[in-house]
Amino acid sequence: CQKCNSLICLYQKDGSGNLRRMYIDRIIEPRVSLIRKDLSCPKGHLVGVKIIYEKERRLAFRLFIDSVIKKIIKF
Repeated sequence: CQKCNSLICLYQKDGSGNLRRMYIDRIIEPRVSLIRKDLSCPKGHLVGVKIIYEKERRLAFRLFIDSVIKKIIKF
């Protein structure tokens, strides 16, 4: 979370560029509930909303601009 620096999840990002949406099937270790229609950090800050990405027909969270901090972790 950009506001409170809380960890929301580990995510396997594909490709370079900004993180605009997070596909639910690529979320590895969620720290929050993925069942809800909104994605919030553990402290309650709203980070994104659940959508169906029509181009690929995949369930995803559309992230708000500057709502998350992306860190690259090597496994």
